[in-house]
Amino acid sequence: MAAAEEFCGSYLLVNAKEASLYDLACILTCSTSFLNTKKFYDEQSEHVGRSSRENIWRRLVIFASILAQKVLIWAEKPMAKIGSLIEIWLNLLSSNGGFFGLLINRIRGKVVRPEESPEKFVSFIGELDNRLKLDTSIRKGDGRYNSSLSMMAAKLSYENEAFVRSAIQDQLKMEFIGFYKFWNDYRNQYTTYATMFQDTLDPNLVVVAFRGTSPFNVDDWMTDVDISWYELKDLTNSKTIGRIHGGFMKALGLQKTKGWPKELEPPPNAIDEHPFAYYKIREKLKEILEKNTNAKFIVTGHSLGGALAILFAGVLGLHEETWLLKRLEGVYTFGQPRVGDECFGRYMMKIIKDHDVRYFRYVYNNDMVPRLPFDDRSLFFKHFGTTLYYDGFYNGKVMEEEPNKNYFSLVSVIPKYMNAFWEIIRGFILPYWKGKEYKESHVERLFRMVGMIIPGLAAHGPKDYVDVTRLGTELVPTITNNE
Repeated sequence: MAAAEEFCGSYLLVNAKEASLYDLACILTCSTSFLNTKKFYDEQSEHVGRSSRENIWRRLVIFASILAQKVLIWAEKPMAKIGSLIEIWLNLLSSNGGFFGLLINRIRGKVVRPEESPEKFVSFIGELDNRLKLDTSIRKGDGRYNSSLSMMAAKLSYENEAFVRSAIQDQLKMEFIGFYKFWNDYRNQYTTYATMFQDTLDPNLVVVAFRGTSPFNVDDWMTDVDISWYELKDLTNSKTIGRIHGGFMKALGLQKTKGWPKELEPPPNAIDEHPFAYYKIREKLKEILEKNTNAKFIVTGHSLGGALAILFAGVLGLHEETWLLKRLEGVYTFGQPRVGDECFGRYMMKIIKDHDVRYFRYVYNNDMVPRLPFDDRSLFFKHFGTTLYYDGFYNGKVMEEEPNKNYFSLVSVIPKYMNAFWEIIRGFILPYWKGKEYKESHVERLFRMVGMIIPGLAAHGPKDYVDVTRLGTELVPTITNNE
């Protein structure tokens, strides 16, 4: 395990790849001191004040996290292969005008193969919502413009580089800056992706969009379910700033033996050979903004991408990057999971207030991801700031916390299924009600059916968040008592 104590206070590190079936059993039955002798487990934390019931629940969560990662490791190749086949098939259908069009082109020997043209090859996420242009009724200066642009950027970040470049230049008519893949020091591979571009309608606005969880990417899922956490310290006074989700931190650029050094000091050219997300994006932003004293930037992301977006702002605060924080127009997250504890929330709200950073955390209806990881004493995760919550009719409301904050509740079971059913019906009604651009794809409709099995899963898709930014009530976040 990494020498985490060198750069943080308490911590919990788990490495599922090192855990055996015997180790899994030990999680439920053995003491913490015994677990710390195992390669897969490293913990330095206090348990004072926890009841035996809370400790049992905590052990069950750790067990579930490692078991889920073990299953994902086993399923890595099958998931990738199945995902590739599904995406190729969906792209074949859409590129050839549907099933009958594909059949006719097959007979004629003129099948269009999208995999041969990466700028036309769409991911599974892209198949759920194929809109690539902004709503023309939302113009620059409209309060909804930045949120609409942010969600479109977050959606585009799921695509390949050629597609993103083409969409930004040809559809959005904006300046493409770069498509980046970033190194994960703990996974020893590239796991994090981000896109940067400049808005030509507002030449002083730069957009940074982090990619979220790709449905068939095991690395993304392992980042999400990694229950590791670190209690970070302020670099100037060594005071605790809070405990943060380890999987998200590793994806953003946490280093094994250095933690979060303000200045990255790798061997020559290492930042380009194995770039870390936070440092590379920070470097690129400084380069762009120094050339234009009036320019500002926004950071955005959907799902996992939303977690990375707000943590990026948090590390800027940790490094006292006041100049960059003053140029940060806002952080827009959609379906973002919880990233830290209450102490970290207070730290983030101080950064947001001191530097006048606007934080827009959008939550649509029963989306299950913003309700994870659980907010209870055994897990400690909590949201901060206010929630911009939208129901199934896209009616918005500013709230301190989304309803049914931990997702699982017997009281909410029936309403969740009713909402999932309404979303299926709404998909057929909306094009006639609001316009043909709101027509849902066949893939999205099938995805809605999954929502009848697992309510809240289909609600996490990008389609509803795009519609929220276009049809939803315009909301402004407020400073709450959790600052």
